[in-house]
Amino acid sequence: MQVDKIRGPQTDQLIQAVLALKDEEEAYRFFDDLCTISEIQSLSQRLEVARMLRMKKTYEKIKNETGASTATISRVRRCLNYGNDGYDEMLARLYPDEKPFQLPKD
Repeated sequence: MQVDKIRGPQTDQLIQAVLALKDEEEAYRFFDDLCTISEIQSLSQRLEVARMLRMKKTYEKIKNETGASTATISRVRRCLNYGNDGYDEMLARLYPDEKPFQLPKD
């Protein structure tokens, strides 16, 4: 598992900090201090790419709407297919009414 490669005291501290955030405004302030604008935009873009892939949007539509490269779209798709289901868990919580299609396994 990829996640085992990042586990450690510093990463544990980061995860605990994220879990301790109380609201959206606090999260904005924390991430503004923690990350560059570009890093936040990249993370946000990946989440939207995952949502669009789950909804069976084409690479072209995703690229046009998000500005993501095909490499980023492919990486997110690999995570959806072979990852730890993190995207699916979060997107199901954020968008409980969106019914994703099953991604075919490559």
